[in-house]
Amino acid sequence: MRDTLTAQLRSLHDRVAVIDRGVSHSYAELADEIDRLESVFDAAGMSAQATVVLHGDFSFSQIAAFYALYLRRSVVIPIVSFTETTYDAVRNTCLAEFVVEVGDEVTVERYEPAGGEASERLGALKAGGESGLVLLSSGSTGKPKAILHNLDALFAEKAGAPGHFGRTPRNVLLFLLADHIGGINSLLGVLRSRASAVVPAERTPGEICSLVEKYGIRLLPTSPTFLNLVLIGGFHEKHDLSSLKLITYGTEPMPEELLKRVHAAIPGARLLQTFGTSETGISTTSSKSSSSTSFRIEDDGSEYRIVDGELQLRTRTQFLGYLNYSNEAVTEDGWFRTGDLVEETGDGYIRVKGRAAEVINVGGEKVLPLELESILLGSPEISDCVVFGMPNSITGQAVHVEVVPAGNLAKAELRRHIRDFLDGKVEPFKMPAKVTIVAQTAFSARFKKDRKLNRG
Repeated sequence: MRDTLTAQLRSLHDRVAVIDRGVSHSYAELADEIDRLESVFDAAGMSAQATVVLHGDFSFSQIAAFYALYLRRSVVIPIVSFTETTYDAVRNTCLAEFVVEVGDEVTVERYEPAGGEASERLGALKAGGESGLVLLSSGSTGKPKAILHNLDALFAEKAGAPGHFGRTPRNVLLFLLADHIGGINSLLGVLRSRASAVVPAERTPGEICSLVEKYGIRLLPTSPTFLNLVLIGGFHEKHDLSSLKLITYGTEPMPEELLKRVHAAIPGARLLQTFGTSETGISTTSSKSSSSTSFRIEDDGSEYRIVDGELQLRTRTQFLGYLNYSNEAVTEDGWFRTGDLVEETGDGYIRVKGRAAEVINVGGEKVLPLELESILLGSPEISDCVVFGMPNSITGQAVHVEVVPAGNLAKAELRRHIRDFLDGKVEPFKMPAKVTIVAQTAFSARFKKDRKLNRG
């Protein structure tokens, strides 16, 4: 694929490859931009197999730069937004040699040597003449993990054999970020099907729904948190979303009550639970139904097992290892411990119950935030909520909840309503010790509920 990529792109001539903020670019133009950027990289002194930061979110130029770096057998580190911790990781852990800045122009800056020795895994990848991909975790538990992938393996699995495509390209919205495994998966899926990638100017509910209407988007990959923002703002009523045939949701567990709300609000779209991790890639799945959070992993390249309630995966797109953490998350026989607590439903389906790291321990009793959130969203007085644990001198932890009201109840009335609503539905230890009324729950740039800020 590496040697024929640009030739394949040129063979599609004027077929639209990227619609970047309203401007269309053909596959032939994409091939030309890849060639141009390779010349830019050569002029900057970038050698083949260099370790390179690609700084910028999806755009026509960013996509071309990503493909150009792949063709050069580079180790690519995509970064949308630099922070102090991500900068430290790319310089001192990944030993990045260059940063490609994607803005109005594409520029290349050489990094001064950071010192230190490259990881053995990174060295082995380069010695084999393979291209690499390093994804940085969000760093919610400290410094971000540097997750090393074989980029050739990802291309072969996700974009290697072109799928069927008709005369008119299918428009695919690149909703997920360019430094997220889901975003990379979406981009390679566009390449595989020779579709047209639609790049949003911003990821707001209004902008995304507007693009769905304008470009007749059929597939929307997103998250439960973002879908709820669409519902809360009524954007599904302000825009024509009838073109949507499939909404895939992942990155965090979906509360059952929220899924029912989405299904009722956008009935023309099938809802599909996706599953994947930055370490294992995205696996093909099928949901039991659009109103069920139960799903199957149906992927020839993925295996799963459940050990002590935790889902473990082994995939063809599995990472090579962490560059800055031990590989304790991988078992001796090669299975990745996802940290997701699941249960089997008895008919071949599984259901995510929550993250092991988010379980609240109330005097030895375990509380799963997802369970409580799903129950609370069954109240017509609540439009959103987030459940988390806070330290407690007596029980170790106590259950706290932040609630976004849906109606006009006063704060005291809403707090009473919550306790009355939960009475008889949950055990006493699951009752919130504190209820805080907020205008909006906290979430990350990847539209994932942020419980880290609430743990104290």
